[in-house]
Amino acid sequence: YFYTESVTSFPTVQVSHGELVALLIAQKAVEQYRGTAFEKPLQSAFYKLAAGMQGESGIALHELTEAISFRSQGLATTELDGFQTIAEATLKHREVTFVYRSLKGEKAEPRRVRPYHLGCVANQWYLIGHDCDREAVRTFALARLQEVAETGVTFEKPQDFSVAEMFSGSFSAFQTGKVERVVLRLDAFAARLSAERKWHPSQQLKTKKDGSAELQLDVSIAPDFENWILSWGAHAEVLRPASLRERIGAEAKAMVETYKD
Repeated sequence: YFYTESVTSFPTVQVSHGELVALLIAQKAVEQYRGTAFEKPLQSAFYKLAAGMQGESGIALHELTEAISFRSQGLATTELDGFQTIAEATLKHREVTFVYRSLKGEKAEPRRVRPYHLGCVANQWYLIGHDCDREAVRTFALARLQEVAETGVTFEKPQDFSVAEMFSGSFSAFQTGKVERVVLRLDAFAARLSAERKWHPSQQLKTKKDGSAELQLDVSIAPDFENWILSWGAHAEVLRPASLRERIGAEAKAMVETYKD
């Protein structure tokens, strides 16, 4: 094959003004992946798309930087080499080993895992996979992984494994397998903030005349959910279930003791 005449340009992507703005905003969002294995390919893909666009948008990159920004809080300190190994093993269905210390564990322990899925939840990366020694699917925070290595063993991921189904009732990254109906009483301040955000797909907010509200969620009660309730301080009160109310109440009393002179 050959060209019959001089080629001045190749077919490019045609985008609207609004689509270009959206793409530039997406490029800003890539900042949260800085330092991970996804940073370079994401940046490369963005610049290739931008280079292939025809016409002038009338928007300078420095203007976007001044107008729009993303600020992530509590970014996890994930070791890059370990992240790269886990990412490749997940994509290629290869078994890995690592040393891991759970939040409640007294010491780090060796694990042998078949990685099924990598997920980023609230700026924290998690690995979901089959723990070979415990014969169960577990969730691991990548920030607590050390000495990651491949075993050389490949595997077939179960066809019935579904991340969406696994976390359908979870509030964040933790899943317990049991979904319970939780009802919180929010004062006017918390009610206004909750009305502005969708914390969970099952969320139902019933506002009262005095501005307060009852927030109902069907979720798995796990540490991340309890911490979220505690973050509201005195602005939120657990009404149901009784077991959760008792735990939150006990934690609140412990906090009072901590701040006593």
